[in-house]
Amino acid sequence: MRIGIDLGGTKIEVIALGDQGEALFRKRVDTPQNDYQKTLEAIVGLISDAEQATGQQGTVGIGIPGVISPFTGKVKNANSVWLNGQRLDKDIAALLGREIRIANDANCLAVSEAIDGAGEGMPMVFAVIIGTGCGSGIAFEGRVHAGGNGLAGEWGHNPLPWMDEEDRAYQEDIRCFCGKPGCTETFVSGTGFMTDYLRLSGVQKKGHEIIEALAQGDKFAQLAMRRYERRLARALAQVINLLDPDVIVLGGGMSNVERLYQTLPDLVKAWVFGGECATPIRKAVHGDSSGVRGAAWLWPQRGR
Repeated sequence: MRIGIDLGGTKIEVIALGDQGEALFRKRVDTPQNDYQKTLEAIVGLISDAEQATGQQGTVGIGIPGVISPFTGKVKNANSVWLNGQRLDKDIAALLGREIRIANDANCLAVSEAIDGAGEGMPMVFAVIIGTGCGSGIAFEGRVHAGGNGLAGEWGHNPLPWMDEEDRAYQEDIRCFCGKPGCTETFVSGTGFMTDYLRLSGVQKKGHEIIEALAQGDKFAQLAMRRYERRLARALAQVINLLDPDVIVLGGGMSNVERLYQTLPDLVKAWVFGGECATPIRKAVHGDSSGVRGAAWLWPQRGR
């Protein structure tokens, strides 16, 4: 049995998977805010619940909104800031009395979709989370590719490529939390989509409300969506030029916008070197469950 934990900013989810990837148990609890010790207790409690419910002990993998630094052994870059600077893997392993594995949540998405999702059978999967923020991860042969600095796939914190005048004006007004200008995250996250609509229309709407307005012919929603698609296409073309993955998988709230799968493939070609591109762009099969499933799959099948 494999146990996966998805440690999010608002909820912690556990799943227990059988040998064929079937879900044996799952449960969610609220994330204790700004309290590291209670976060540890919540994680260990969920693992205990899974093992008691199934009558089995499992391997444990955890997806986090950050990474374990290979230099310090401590969490860094987590937007759940109370995790930063903590030896999360060592602390949980000590409480459980066994080894655990931790990876960035976007890398967990990539692994999940590589094992039995939209990238099944493909050697290199590039997975993107476009929700409140914007993250991405890389799976190679069904395993996390984290890189020597633990930063592989930190696509959202590179500048949006091939900026036009509108993009440059946007980056002057909208700053990324990381402190650097022009980050892709500020443009192509769901938050970025809502921000652009607000700047165009003067009206604040949630993402799904903008999509509804789009269907009703709202000219500002149409403009915001066209700009969003071009920005996302340029950012993905840069990935293809650098990495040329076998598939790009989209997760997060914006991945539910079905028109993206019709518009992006042609838009991307304009920015891919040579103008030719057949990289499939697919929606995550497991949706919101991909992160927790991928955490469980940090302990791979035998032979992988």
